[in-house]
Amino acid sequence: MPNHSPVGTVIVIGGALKADSDAVWQRIVDEAGGAGAAIAVFPTAAYEPERVAAQIAAALERCGAHAEIIPVAPNLEEGDLRGALHDAALIARVAACRAVFFSGGAQELIVDTLQPGGEPTAMLVAIRQVFERGGVIAGTSAGAAVMSRMMFRDAMDNLAVLKGQWRPGLEYDCGLAFLGPDLLIDQHFLKRGRIGRMLPALQSLGCRLGLGVDENAAVVIKGGQLEVIGGSGAVLVDLGEATRDAALPAFNLQGVRLSYLDHGDCHDLASGETTPAPHKQREPRIDPGAPEFKPRLQSDRFFLDILGDGCILCALTQLLDGPEPEVGGLAYRARAHADDPAPDVGFEFRLRRAPGFVGWRSAVRGGGEDYTVLHARLDVIPVRVAKPLFTPLAAEGQPVVESALASRHGSKESGDGDGQR
Repeated sequence: MPNHSPVGTVIVIGGALKADSDAVWQRIVDEAGGAGAAIAVFPTAAYEPERVAAQIAAALERCGAHAEIIPVAPNLEEGDLRGALHDAALIARVAACRAVFFSGGAQELIVDTLQPGGEPTAMLVAIRQVFERGGVIAGTSAGAAVMSRMMFRDAMDNLAVLKGQWRPGLEYDCGLAFLGPDLLIDQHFLKRGRIGRMLPALQSLGCRLGLGVDENAAVVIKGGQLEVIGGSGAVLVDLGEATRDAALPAFNLQGVRLSYLDHGDCHDLASGETTPAPHKQREPRIDPGAPEFKPRLQSDRFFLDILGDGCILCALTQLLDGPEPEVGGLAYRARAHADDPAPDVGFEFRLRRAPGFVGWRSAVRGGGEDYTVLHARLDVIPVRVAKPLFTPLAAEGQPVVESALASRHGSKESGDGDGQR
């Protein structure tokens, strides 16, 4: 696949934008030229493309854009997909737009439709023309995943990917390559614990950087600069200094660099420098290595489900603002899958402080506190987990009653998909 130079602006949205997220929609319109900007809306990934396209168009038009719904989606109830893909007038309308927006849904529908067999259609060529003229390519959820050179296709089980289930055309595939070859995008990142699939993907695909965008957040990527906007943030994963032990029989990494960037934070991909949001710069920098450091958080929590909702961010903030120089957690399956080749294998995650580990905290946006956390180090170590992990205590002389968790040991655990991959 050709490597397309970053001429325009890419805006990746982690999915699940909330009703009050007009700042993200407005940024798309502003980057496209402001009021009246023509934006092509592709509901290609959606399971209900008519409904989804109408919602996206309404949000963009509320912010001043002129939204054009492009009827290129396999799930359209009425429509000629092949005909639309080759409609010269429709292709010309797309090429004349200032921005293109991809909906959420299933990212494989986007690449299979616009890039079947890895070959770009005329419609995809028109989309690239928008980008090459300095336009905007934006997408949410599945629409964000396709921005990378390579992408997650249908890797719904984080732990299975950690254990080596990583097949071309199934768990991963070629994306549309609107970003450089060394950056891999993932979405719903904190909500669904997708650090578990990001790490082995980066190692396997030979990518140095991963950008995991959380729900209700977006990252604007322009000229090698990242800016986080919206109501949450993004995790930057850097394997530049990471190593692995080839003698171990399972996935492992040592020295991964993790940073969490929040609303208003900027990052330079070339220099690796992060600039915290202006409101955070007015607050004292948190440096756990400084003699005067006093931990604000007293938690010493060990995370029994490090891939749980928001757990990796909680661990990072505990490491930054807590009493201990290391924070740990486990990734394992309490109930074995029937097709799991190694049901007793899990992974210990060790987050630790290192030189350059600093951060900022701010309560400027009301109820909670926003953190920026830079340059934590992460080690992932394969471990053997006892089965069952625990048994209940029994009164003296009484038999032990099997726990509900142990009794469900052989049940099938459901995936984490909701159709917005």
